[in-house]
Amino acid sequence: MTTLREAQNYRERVHVWGRVSLALALIMFISYPLVLCIHFDAWPGWWPVFKGLLGVAPIYWTVGIIEALTFGPMLGSGGAYLGFVTGNLTAMKVPAAIRAQQVSKTEANTPEGEVVATIAIAISSIVTTLILFIGMLLLTQLQPLLESPVLAPAFDNILPALFGGLGIVFIAKDWKIALAPITIMLVVFLLFPQLAGAVSVLVPVSALITLGVSRLLYKKGYLD
Repeated sequence: MTTLREAQNYRERVHVWGRVSLALALIMFISYPLVLCIHFDAWPGWWPVFKGLLGVAPIYWTVGIIEALTFGPMLGSGGAYLGFVTGNLTAMKVPAAIRAQQVSKTEANTPEGEVVATIAIAISSIVTTLILFIGMLLLTQLQPLLESPVLAPAFDNILPALFGGLGIVFIAKDWKIALAPITIMLVVFLLFPQLAGAVSVLVPVSALITLGVSRLLYKKGYLD
């Protein structure tokens, strides 16, 4: 078993390298458009950039804060740093980490579970990169197959299938907690379908509902 001191030393090193990796990632994200602007001497100006950010940034801010608070305890410090740098947490990194912890019979928010989650996310990132690289090389050969009318219905249902598979993982952990937010959000979207564009507002609302219901069920003795 890992001692408390060993766990503290591990997390301290993870935080150091995690901050370095995040700083480098931010520099790389910003450097590409900056280099293009310098090379082509094309500057959009502050106002167009602000208008563009105004439409998308609030959604990313909201989702980013919620993911940090939700996934951080599940992935641990190492998994969280690596997952947020490589991205695609909900669809790929979190399910990979959860499954790896289940197979290895480790618990989240423990040193062992944190190491397992970090390894799972690292392997997931490597596999994703390799698949994308192979797809880029074979894009010309695969294009007729991907654009085939036979496969069109499958591509139209990728998101429902993806989120259905992800949802069952979390619902199966405790369906009593998941029942209230799912029911409320279904009723809201059925009655007001125009709210589909207000995801950035409804996600934190759903999270608050889940926290409130979980607290109530715990106080009533329905949760362990």
